[in-house]
Amino acid sequence: MKISVSRDGLLTQLGIVARAASTRSAVQTLAGVMFHADETGVELRATDMEMAIRVPLEASAERPGTVVLPARLLVEVVRSLASDKLVLEHRSAEDDVQVSAGSADFQLRVLPLDDFPRLPEAPSDERSVTLAARAFIETAERVARSASRDETRPHLTGVLVSASGSELRMVATDSYRLSVKETGLERPIDAELEVNVPARALQELSRVASAAAGDIEIWHQANQVIFRVDGITLSSRLVEGRFPNYRQLLPESYEHELRVSRAEVLEVVRRIGLLAQKNSPLRLAFTEGAVEVSAQTPDIGRASESLPLPFKGEPLEVGFNAEFLRDGLESAEADELILKLISPLRPGLIEAGDGSGFTYLVMPIRLNV
Repeated sequence: MKISVSRDGLLTQLGIVARAASTRSAVQTLAGVMFHADETGVELRATDMEMAIRVPLEASAERPGTVVLPARLLVEVVRSLASDKLVLEHRSAEDDVQVSAGSADFQLRVLPLDDFPRLPEAPSDERSVTLAARAFIETAERVARSASRDETRPHLTGVLVSASGSELRMVATDSYRLSVKETGLERPIDAELEVNVPARALQELSRVASAAAGDIEIWHQANQVIFRVDGITLSSRLVEGRFPNYRQLLPESYEHELRVSRAEVLEVVRRIGLLAQKNSPLRLAFTEGAVEVSAQTPDIGRASESLPLPFKGEPLEVGFNAEFLRDGLESAEADELILKLISPLRPGLIEAGDGSGFTYLVMPIRLNV
């Protein structure tokens, strides 16, 4: 293999594909990026066996071939080069790739090609589900942070992605909070889709497609899901295990429904939450027409602030995890929110007040008087 490529162009594509390279596998090759050059062009590939990314590289292929190079080292080498024109040449006799840029010259040892796994291919005989990329990414970004990071409960580490007709829905929960986002589709789809996608894969997809203005194609086969957007292909294993019936977690009715300014509440929660450390709860004490937000952590300090709210009825004090409550307020995004409460031991609900289909359920923390 021998290719010529611009430094900036290679660095940009490496920054995307290298995120799929493994950082902890015992298989050395999985820490690498594959360069595949043939008559159709040059492609970069990386995988950690759970997720894989393939990106096209705008380069001139003087000689076809395939090699695998260490991802992290290659990124640092390319970033350090001063010249914008690079030549990468595989020298089979030396078992390395020579990277030349101006007067700079590097010889990087290649990784074993045979250890690099075959990546999933988008099936040509199956129809894909095609959605507007912007709608898909924005929906994923609203819910992904609610997915669990606890690998001992793998079925909660994903986002349930469903699409049919004119609606796209994504759901995530770690059993302490639950996010649901329903998005209307401008173009109805014929096929149906329901897959539990690892939150990490959706977060990487969001980075890849953050500026995408077109469509995203989705294929689902066996235990894999494949996304293609702007010429980039991201594939991922699906999460094993049954996603919980999230509808059963949503209370049918609430004692209090309050319309509040998201910006005002979020600002207070962020500020007072600074003192809710070491699992200390953020306390919300509701009285007629107001709420006092307070937090106290032993050996650190205490903070409190009052905020006018349209609360009526008997006083109510409820505690929440400060980070979880802040996440819900941030993800709602609407100017006005609907805050729904039942009692100190029942979950609270945040809904976007603009009808955008966002719902966030957060479990309370039992308060010690």
